[in-house]
Amino acid sequence: QVHLVESGGGLVQAGGSLRLSCAASGRTFSSYGMGWFHQAPGKEREFVAAIRWTNSNTYYADSVKGRFTISRDDAKTTVYLLMNSLNAEDTAIYYCAADPFERPSPWRPLLYSYWGQGTQVTVSS
Repeated sequence: QVHLVESGGGLVQAGGSLRLSCAASGRTFSSYGMGWFHQAPGKEREFVAAIRWTNSNTYYADSVKGRFTISRDDAKTTVYLLMNSLNAEDTAIYYCAADPFERPSPWRPLLYSYWGQGTQVTVSS
C-alpha cells in the first residue's frame, strides 16, 4: 500500500502562485509514476500533470502548460506541483495519485491505484 497526503492548497488571488506537495509513504516509491489531477464542483476529475520516475519525463494538460511545473524529490518521497499565474479556472480540489506500474498515457486517471485525500485550491478574481 501507498499512502499519499497532499498539502499546500489555499486561497490565492488571480495571478498568484501556490506550491502543492504530495508526501508518500508505504511501499517503494522510487519506481512509481506520479500524477496530479483536479476536480471542480460538478465536473469530472481532470489530468493536470504527471512525472515518470524512470526517465523524469513530465506531462502537462494544455491548460497548465507554461504555468505549472511538476517535480519530485526522491530522497523525501515527495512530489510537488508549482502553480504560477493562477486564474479562477484553476479553482478545484487537487489530488495526487500514484501508478505502481508507470504505464503509458499517464493522463488517464484509471491507471492510478493510489490517491490522496485532496487539497482545495481557490483562486479569487
